[in-house]
Amino acid sequence: MDLSNYKAVILAGGKGTRLYPITYEIPKPLLPVKRKPIINYLVDLFLSYGIKNIAVLIKKNFREEFEWWKRRYYPKRKILFLEEKKPLGTLGGLFYLKRWIGNSPFFLTNGDELKKIDLKKMAEFHSRHPVLATIALVRVPDPQNYGVVLCKDGLVEKFIEKPKTPPSNYISSGLYLFSPEIFKFHPGPQFSMVENDLFPKLAEERKLAGFKFNGKWLDCGTWQRYEEALKIWRA
Repeated sequence: MDLSNYKAVILAGGKGTRLYPITYEIPKPLLPVKRKPIINYLVDLFLSYGIKNIAVLIKKNFREEFEWWKRRYYPKRKILFLEEKKPLGTLGGLFYLKRWIGNSPFFLTNGDELKKIDLKKMAEFHSRHPVLATIALVRVPDPQNYGVVLCKDGLVEKFIEKPKTPPSNYISSGLYLFSPEIFKFHPGPQFSMVENDLFPKLAEERKLAGFKFNGKWLDCGTWQRYEEALKIWRA
């Protein structure tokens, strides 16, 4: 399956409050793991599947840092930066990329996670189901610290936030694949979250799938998890 017509969006506009004080100066996606910024692993993942149209949603006062990053690591690549004047969550900023996305399917990923996943298999899974979005689901040993996702026949049925007794070990990996028709469900240019303002609606209408993968995945959003990534991640 050819993914060259697909596009990718990286969410890099968060405040990074759980990694203060370092994220006062450096945005989370630019923090290093094995001497490379976290975001490099995401960009390289997309490029390895022929996805060259990449956009990054950034916080307004970090444009200079991201422009430096691009010059340093990807001087010949066309990477679009969209600066959020105010926080728009994981969904709101996509409104301003609607024209850029056009009629293309697109991946959306959190910018502070490391993941090794077969995007081709995920795209094939998505195309086999009559859905508008697919969540990449990863199995973790501590699902009680995350939101658990329950599926049946490949479709997402329910989300359970930090359950004391998890009915499943599968959680969202922070990577999603959308069909362009998803904008029919977009609430517009306002703060909104895919997790709260989009996925429950799609699940109710049976338009949300869950793709389970066995690749590596690490969340770098807290000091403890970031330290773990520094110790065990292998590029």
